Amino acid sequence: MGDLISLAIRSIFVDNMIFAYFLGMCSYLAVSKKVTTAVGLGAAVIFVLAITVPLNWAINEYVLKPDALIAGVDLSFLQFIVFISVISGFVQLTEMSVEKFAPALYSALGIFLPLIAVNCSILGAALFMLGKPFGGGLGGFASATVYGLSSGIGWFIAIVLLAAIREKMKYSNVPKPLKGLGITFILVGLMSLGFLSFMGITI
Repeated sequence: MGDLISLAIRSIFVDNMIFAYFLGMCSYLAVSKKVTTAVGLGAAVIFVLAITVPLNWAINEYVLKPDALIAGVDLSFLQFIVFISVISGFVQLTEMSVEKFAPALYSALGIFLPLIAVNCSILGAALFMLGKPFGGGLGGFASATVYGLSSGIGWFIAIVLLAAIREKMKYSNVPKPLKGLGITFILVGLMSLGFLSFMGITI
């Protein structure tokens, strides 16, 4: 249990997809203008990561690894294709659900909701998972689930924080050359420096 808590805290704060690896920056910068849309996209990213990372772990563990499915057969060369297919399927499911139950949010997110399928933080989490010492069995599946969920929460926190700051920045006296993406890049850099302070956390 302690290992799972440590993995969760590290995935959220230390190995944050945005502030540690700068993955998924396109949708992060584009949809972080309002807190409401940022919350919607962040929740969608949490859902996709929480489902696809453990599912991709299970497929890799029991199908793609050498000798996993058939003795003497190595299907690991299919990892990219399989991982992207799983991610695309769940992104499509998420898009249809948001369109049906939250049409206003669907319209606000626009093209960036289906673009979760090509959000590099989603595929990055699946690929980073391969290098984690999760082990096999239920313990490995639980670790993969916690890692996917926590990575999504970290992305959610990052985009909501930036959106909240950008909303307040509308009323600030920002120098004209820095208005728009200029001041946003500076904010992201400062936030990433702030998250560096979590690197000293040990549990």
